[in-house]
Amino acid sequence: MDHNLFSRISAGAVADAVFIRTADGRTIRYGEAFSLSARYANVLRAKGVTAGDRVAVQVEKSPEALILYLACLRAGAVFLPLNTAYTLTELEYFIGDATPRIVVCAPERHEGVAALAERLGVASTLTLGTGDDGTLPQLAASADSDCETAAVGPDDLAAILYTSGTTGRSKGAMLTHANLSSNARTLVGYWRFTHADVLLHALPIFHTHGLFVATNVVLLSGASLIFLPRFDAAAIRRHLPRSTVLMGVPTFYTRLLDEAWLDRESTGHMRLFISGSAPLLADTHRRWTELTGHRILERYGMTETNMITSNPYDGERVAGSVGFPLPGVAVRIADPETGAVLGPGEIGMIEVKGANVFKGYWRMPDKTRAEFREDGYFITGDIGVIDDNGYVSIVGRGKDLVITGGYNVYPKEIEVEIDALEGVEESAVIGLPHADFGEAVTAVVVARPGAGVTEAAVLKALEGRLAKYKQPKRVLFEDALPRNTMGKVIKGDLRKKFTSLYE
Repeated sequence: MDHNLFSRISAGAVADAVFIRTADGRTIRYGEAFSLSARYANVLRAKGVTAGDRVAVQVEKSPEALILYLACLRAGAVFLPLNTAYTLTELEYFIGDATPRIVVCAPERHEGVAALAERLGVASTLTLGTGDDGTLPQLAASADSDCETAAVGPDDLAAILYTSGTTGRSKGAMLTHANLSSNARTLVGYWRFTHADVLLHALPIFHTHGLFVATNVVLLSGASLIFLPRFDAAAIRRHLPRSTVLMGVPTFYTRLLDEAWLDRESTGHMRLFISGSAPLLADTHRRWTELTGHRILERYGMTETNMITSNPYDGERVAGSVGFPLPGVAVRIADPETGAVLGPGEIGMIEVKGANVFKGYWRMPDKTRAEFREDGYFITGDIGVIDDNGYVSIVGRGKDLVITGGYNVYPKEIEVEIDALEGVEESAVIGLPHADFGEAVTAVVVARPGAGVTEAAVLKALEGRLAKYKQPKRVLFEDALPRNTMGKVIKGDLRKKFTSLYE
């Protein structure tokens, strides 16, 4: 049996059906997308890519970038999307760790990326712009439009996505063809997607939400996308009348609530609004319902697990809850220390098991073993509770992960950069409540006596060292950081002290 996700996608697709409509008026049909994906796959193979090889991709959002994802599936390659905000300093770790056969980057970044890739032993660097520009499209123009899709097993890798933690470096979550296809099929049914749906897509495509949740659901249902380069309220208003579904992070909804045009009339034709990647404030949920008559459907997932839970399509969508475990997904609450399973209403560690759960962390067998229970449950690191009706709620995080605007940020990476600055004794990075971003990255710094370190100086020093979404919104100064008896910084005390900073 062929387990390749692309085979499952193509089996149900109608060649003449519209796959993507772009903001600038382009229309790409399924048949056209599949033909171009074959050309791209043949280019990759000609460059030496074989089944299991990684293809690292850091390009701007475009239909061609999505088609490159399909090409990697067809070639049996492992798709490795990288945030477009990553600097060369950050890319060095990801490329060095993943050891890709090929790196594909934006044409304007070719010089720096190619030099880095060559130094790290990468065989080839190709470029892909937001249209037909770049060396990949140029080579594809003369490539064969027929391509045999690689036969893969259910446990063969389809992608590696690097995920954030609170200590050490990012970890590469290995996602198989079975992981992605099983979760997408479940979501198609649970959220009632059909070929008649039009998803308004304003998310980035380098992480789970925009790439796997949004795109795979559309591909497996034969629906279509309105593909926006990024979130823009004016563009949302312009394209909403032709859409049936919007997926977004909480920031989308808080910003749209400020728009005068948002009302029951402008949203009356919509079938579904979905939110994820960060907690949706109950107030946002309430205001959206009052203005539009729609109740936002909030769900919960992780890079390592795809989607875990969802509020129901039919039935009560509870504000502050992420709903029920999806079909085929087992969720339990356990004591973080002992692993003992807890009952309804008891707060503990969220653990999950199912075909959606990833294979493990790339080249980190010890870390992989540490994150799984002996009976196969994955320890999410999130603290939650299941009520008497079966609704799951996220209470907090066992790790100090910060989620800002839907992006995961782990504090250690930022702290290392700040601690290296002249005049800094130490630092602690925390997430504080923010109406727009969910959480705002905030640095608390202890300066050396007489150093004269300022907020402006710290922020200036971080420019170019970290992606913009990782950079602190504010830098605060304290004489000392709170610590427990073991010497560990008590970040909870800092969060409590400054919790109202952005109100």
